[in-house]
Amino acid sequence: MLTPENSAAWKALLADPGPVVVTTHYKPDGDALGSILGWSSYLRKKGFQVSMIAPSDWPDFLNFLPGYDQILNYETATRTAWKLLREAKTIFCLDFNDLDRVHGMREDIEKSGAQLVMIDHHLDPKPFAALMLSDTSAAATCELVARLIQELGDWHLVDLDMAAHLYTGIMTDTGSFRFASTTARLHRLVADLMELGLQPTALHEAINDQYTEVKLRFLGHCYSHCLRLLPEQKAAYFILSAADLRAFNTTTGDTETLVNTALGIRGIRFAALLTEREDRIKMSFRSKGRIPVNEFASQFFDGGGHFNAAGGHSKLSLTETEALLLQHLPFIQQFL
Repeated sequence: MLTPENSAAWKALLADPGPVVVTTHYKPDGDALGSILGWSSYLRKKGFQVSMIAPSDWPDFLNFLPGYDQILNYETATRTAWKLLREAKTIFCLDFNDLDRVHGMREDIEKSGAQLVMIDHHLDPKPFAALMLSDTSAAATCELVARLIQELGDWHLVDLDMAAHLYTGIMTDTGSFRFASTTARLHRLVADLMELGLQPTALHEAINDQYTEVKLRFLGHCYSHCLRLLPEQKAAYFILSAADLRAFNTTTGDTETLVNTALGIRGIRFAALLTEREDRIKMSFRSKGRIPVNEFASQFFDGGGHFNAAGGHSKLSLTETEALLLQHLPFIQQFL
């Protein structure tokens, strides 16, 4: 992963402690939070003064992660966040490879004057950082963080809390190790984490067994009223209106499992989730096999992502966006 050239650059960077900020993308998921928490713990052990800033809130089921309460939400503490960004010598950008992914934070990051460093595993990275660790073969950014620490010779600094951070990102981004990105190398890395005393069962329960009655009723409503099936096209999708979200008082993360559920229907090879937000329709895409949903998202919905998992958005109405989705389904059909 590290070449002699970039290994020297990383070692020089880490040999010069100072104030840094570690950040991630808007609406962080398990890999985003796990990677910034794990990397921040590592940096502190290397002598850095570390602040963590997320561009927005995150799903509350991730609040079991040690240190989550030290992460600043940019949207609710903008002034404090700007002060930390301005004072930072380096800003570490984890689990995103395009500054557009931080939404309102972008301008403050660009004006900060700090050196930008990227650690990410998504396709098509934008060259905004002075030092980049970009590996699209990695299953998760947490995998990259763990491997980077190993290759720098600092695995002895990884403690049980860091192991929980890194495992959480790996587990959630691989769909509990069922996606094609799961490799033998990744399982060996997880074994290294378990040898530190990690208990995977407890982490799976903390993430997956946190349903409330309201959320279950919301999911039941989605399955009964919001699911569209197109068996001849091997496609399925959910349509969630703002009224649906309000009726069940949904919070960040409540819709996270839906698109994967649609993909789990027998015979379905392509799944989508269309969610009506204040200023746009947020779109999530999943696929099986040879269907490149990252290309689908990029060509038609101003998005991108991984080969089998991507996202995009639309400025049209929910009804118009659904019509556009159906119009572009022939792109998917050519790969079936």
